[in-house]
Amino acid sequence: MLSRLLSDGPATLTALANAEGMRPQSMSAIVSVLQADGVIVGRPDPSDGRQTILALSDGARQTVEAARVIKNDWLFRSFKAKFTPEEQRQLASSIELLQRLIEP
Repeated sequence: MLSRLLSDGPATLTALANAEGMRPQSMSAIVSVLQADGVIVGRPDPSDGRQTILALSDGARQTVEAARVIKNDWLFRSFKAKFTPEEQRQLASSIELLQRLIEP
């Protein structure tokens, strides 16, 4: 859910629940804990005051982005160390096919 807020931007609780395949009540419990810990912040939806728009706090955004950089660096170094240049080209050409699997 944190990665989704980072990549897709702010969202309502219902939108997050739907995106994660959860019931809104279950997502609400998670969001409550994350808000209490300062990981997520909420502001009123300007188009519907009954709803809250949820977003990562600045500190959480920095933490998630730093973790992503570390993972990407590890993956890059691992590919370079474990695969020959030809294998690296094969993997690169396979990425496009794999992306088609995950796109709606």
